[in-house]
Amino acid sequence: MNRDFYITTPLYYVNGEPHIGHAYTTILADVLTRFGRLMGRRVHFLTGLDEHGQKVSQAAAENNKTPQQHCDEMAVTWTNVWKKLNIEPDDFIRTTEPRHEQVVIEFLNRINEKGDVYRKEYEGWYSVYEERYFTEKDLIDGRDPISGRPVERRKETNYFFRMSKYQEWLIKHYKKNQRAIRPRSRLNEVLGYLKQPLGDLCISRPRSRLEWGIPIPWDDDYVTYVWFDALINYFSATVSPPEGKEVSWPADLHLIAKDILTTHAVYWPIMLHAAGYEPPRQIFAHGWWLDKDAAKMSKSEGNVIKPLDLVDRFGPDVFRYYLMSEMTAGMDANFSLDSFVRRVNSDLANDLGNLYNRLARLYHQFGWAKYKDSRPTTTSFEEDPFEVPGELRDSVEFVELIENLVDNYEINLAIGHIMSVVNRINRHIERWEPWKSARERPDETAWAMLEAIDYLDRVAEMLAPVMPEKMATLRQWIRDGVRMPGKDQQLFPRIDIRELQLKQPESPAAVASPPLAASEPPEISIDDFAALDMRVGVIREAERIEGTDRLLVLKVDIGVEIRQVVAGIAASYRPQELIDKRVILLVNLKPVRLRGIASRGMILAAVKEQNIALLTVDHDIEIGSRIS
Repeated sequence: MNRDFYITTPLYYVNGEPHIGHAYTTILADVLTRFGRLMGRRVHFLTGLDEHGQKVSQAAAENNKTPQQHCDEMAVTWTNVWKKLNIEPDDFIRTTEPRHEQVVIEFLNRINEKGDVYRKEYEGWYSVYEERYFTEKDLIDGRDPISGRPVERRKETNYFFRMSKYQEWLIKHYKKNQRAIRPRSRLNEVLGYLKQPLGDLCISRPRSRLEWGIPIPWDDDYVTYVWFDALINYFSATVSPPEGKEVSWPADLHLIAKDILTTHAVYWPIMLHAAGYEPPRQIFAHGWWLDKDAAKMSKSEGNVIKPLDLVDRFGPDVFRYYLMSEMTAGMDANFSLDSFVRRVNSDLANDLGNLYNRLARLYHQFGWAKYKDSRPTTTSFEEDPFEVPGELRDSVEFVELIENLVDNYEINLAIGHIMSVVNRINRHIERWEPWKSARERPDETAWAMLEAIDYLDRVAEMLAPVMPEKMATLRQWIRDGVRMPGKDQQLFPRIDIRELQLKQPESPAAVASPPLAASEPPEISIDDFAALDMRVGVIREAERIEGTDRLLVLKVDIGVEIRQVVAGIAASYRPQELIDKRVILLVNLKPVRLRGIASRGMILAAVKEQNIALLTVDHDIEIGSRIS
């Protein structure tokens, strides 16, 4: 990020309620904004609503309201959702505001005066749902290629923008600015799109069939096409920002979902260039949230998760944490209640919440408060009992490490790095057993545990952009003398999935699938089983395989050697969770190559639907021991 950073979400279409895709984009923008400010930057965060077009006009008429009344009511719904999700934009712009309409009119006049607008009769296939024309070759099975809705043949006269005139300029711009679109795969997608001739863009609709829009300034018989109007919001918000806010063009970052890449990466920069303005500095197109059967979650598919269904039940911060830690930058992610519960219980209830509870209990049990003002600047132990990364001791270095991940939009990796400190402290408290050493070496134990509490405070500071409410509470408890929370004050109560009343959407394919018990496995003999060479191993290294949401490459120590194994467990385990984990490895499986990576063996796991749990032994046993 730059020192002064302007970040935007799309303007969401005012009809309907926010779903998980809208929530993800807007929470991501809010998290990036908060991280930026934590790092000392001045960040301006814009979101808002797209309120013109035929669908708005129709929805208003169906409810016996004017379009403006309909938009005003829906705007309250959207802003209330963002408040409940702890999202705090600096500006919330609506395309029906006079400050936006004025800029759209000026923008249209600029490109018209340059000779980049012309009028002609056009005939094509029109989708009312998408509010746009498609050519014959665009259609899929005679329907619009985006929503799959019916189209109708229309012939009408409209105004067109000479977009094709600037195709070569845009290609040169992207070849010169390789980071203008992230991730790289999206840049390649746009450059591939630009290899085909770029047509001109219809930018008007006749008032005879659509009144609800910004008038074309030189012809009152037409209104502006809704997409052309809405894109200009990013610029109009800089012309008239809210009182007390400062922001300048160009935008540093447009956050969008990958399905609106063409409008933002092709139409919008050309519009700006034609009007004499700079293009946005960077566009980041994230993936989709998919249901358990890999279908995109959308209102039209009927499988959408409403953010407030989860937020009202569990609070905004755990929902924010789940979304931010579950999606890899630029890739699709799978949503399920099982994965939500597993993430909350594992990371937040078991690791972070229990660590604080344990430290608070020991703090009061052994009276460590009296050591706060007398402890040495460094622990007197020969080695740090917690093995916390050295950069954590230096806040500047730690922030820089997180900053690099955040600047690459790798929020899930930044969270993972922060949480690795929690896991490491938990692990070493187990091994070190301070409840015993506190009686034998009280001073040194107290100093070391106070240092652990300092680390936890640092962790809370770094997680605050993701969970602002919960981390503010945690830091306040630490400042209040490491307050002991009551039973009804737990930071992260465990969730019992059996008690959940929320129903997950089911696709027809999922409903039709037979239960596991419907097929009986074949019987095998003891000799068949004896042919399986299974050993106890310890995972020494784990990392994601680029370009896949599911696969991890593991280095498993089985005593006599370290085996490389590719495992499809990334949806259930983060790499840092797996380090030092004991597993069962099937050693004599025929080697294979997955994604070009050699895999020698298979780790064993229990699997039910999307739930994966690695198998292990119930107490320490020598690495390499055979399972029999």
